[in-house]
Amino acid sequence: MENYIVDKVTIGISACQYGCKVRYNIKGWDMIENLKREKNEFIFYPVCPELLSSLGVPRNPISLKNGNGNDFWEGIAHIKNRNGELLDEQIKKGCLLSLDLIKSMNIDVFIYMEGSPSCGVYRTSLKGGRLGNPPGTFGSLLLKEQIFLIPASDLQSPIKWWDWRRRMYAYVWLKRQNIESIKDAYSAWHIVKFLCQELFRKESDALGNKLANMLNPTKEELDNIKIEILNMLRKPSSIEKIRQSLWKNYKFLEKKKGIMIEEVMEPTNIRNMMHLATELSKIEIVSRDENLLFGASPIYRTRK
Repeated sequence: MENYIVDKVTIGISACQYGCKVRYNIKGWDMIENLKREKNEFIFYPVCPELLSSLGVPRNPISLKNGNGNDFWEGIAHIKNRNGELLDEQIKKGCLLSLDLIKSMNIDVFIYMEGSPSCGVYRTSLKGGRLGNPPGTFGSLLLKEQIFLIPASDLQSPIKWWDWRRRMYAYVWLKRQNIESIKDAYSAWHIVKFLCQELFRKESDALGNKLANMLNPTKEELDNIKIEILNMLRKPSSIEKIRQSLWKNYKFLEKKKGIMIEEVMEPTNIRNMMHLATELSKIEIVSRDENLLFGASPIYRTRK
């Protein structure tokens, strides 16, 4: 298996985070600008469930009442605006239309606005430190569809974006692989296992043992293995884990392939997040150019 993606990944995004002034107060933020030139490596597909609910701009703000987005789809919770008007049917229409648009484009990744009662995943309120009733109405659908979800605010942090991007590429790459045999499963696991071990060591070791003990797995068992790996890749890492993984995988390349990069520092050395992101990007570039596997970021995009 080749460890790269050729085409640009299409990413769904809350329209207000793409710079579209579609929020209730006619505001929007261009979070994609934080990616600078790298934004040209992707195709973005902005959607706004509230706008597609025919609510218009400007509009009264909405909020979830009596539960969260999951409860909303069960008919338990409701959406009301500031005037107390019930908007359940309009919001359902907008959320389902947004999901249909995303699915029609075969989009596996979505950048969402945290704090929104519609797009929010872990917060549905922007008032102080309140969480609101997460997930939101559209966020609930995205979670059920097992879409790779990225909070738009993390695009402002070089190291957080690096972590999301490497896992996103691995997620999209693996989702596209046809795992038809135990050999296919081994090949895919060999490429992403170091990243999975960084994220979930205990679970990764258990999965590796499960693969080793499979003789003639059914298609369902192979599909479940794939889903298990995909779910691991959706969860963020930590700065400490990233540092340790960077050093471990870099030393492997140095020892086995003679790769040496001056900017790479030992895990105990103090440096800011910008420098850490620069180190990681340098190793990615060298690995890509030399056609090597950098375990911490195993999938890269190439223009081959």
